[in-house]
Amino acid sequence: MSENNSVNGTATTVVAESPFLKSLVFQIRGQDNYGVYRNWSDELILKPFVVTKQKKREISVEGEVDPVTQARIMAFFRAIAAGIEKETGLISQVVIDLSHEGFGWALVFSGRLLLAVKTLRDAHRFGFDSLEKLAEEGDKFVQKGIDLAKRFPEVGKL
Repeated sequence: MSENNSVNGTATTVVAESPFLKSLVFQIRGQDNYGVYRNWSDELILKPFVVTKQKKREISVEGEVDPVTQARIMAFFRAIAAGIEKETGLISQVVIDLSHEGFGWALVFSGRLLLAVKTLRDAHRFGFDSLEKLAEEGDKFVQKGIDLAKRFPEVGKL
């Protein structure tokens, strides 16, 4: 694979400027037991997260959610948990409950404190319009989680 592979022309700068996208790449590489992503560029690793509206229409919601898509959802929320953990020092965990139809919940928690909650619909089509939207959504979840952790530190430490 070439180091010049990217989703669009500005992908390199988007990843370099976004702590969330760096964390997401770190989460994906951390789950790579066989070293497949070792030589891939960050942009190429993040490419499956970019799903245009046209592509979403083409993805069938019939049948089970693809294990690769489930792993992408898990990596996204683990990156959120890592961002919150880095900023607050609270150990954060992720739980995803996803039905075979693609509906469910994603929870990020620390102690007894829910730091991020997301209802999942049509998980088969999980993705974002661009890397910028991916970074924006992830940063929004991280910031809200940090705010909650700072408001209720005693609940998060239990």
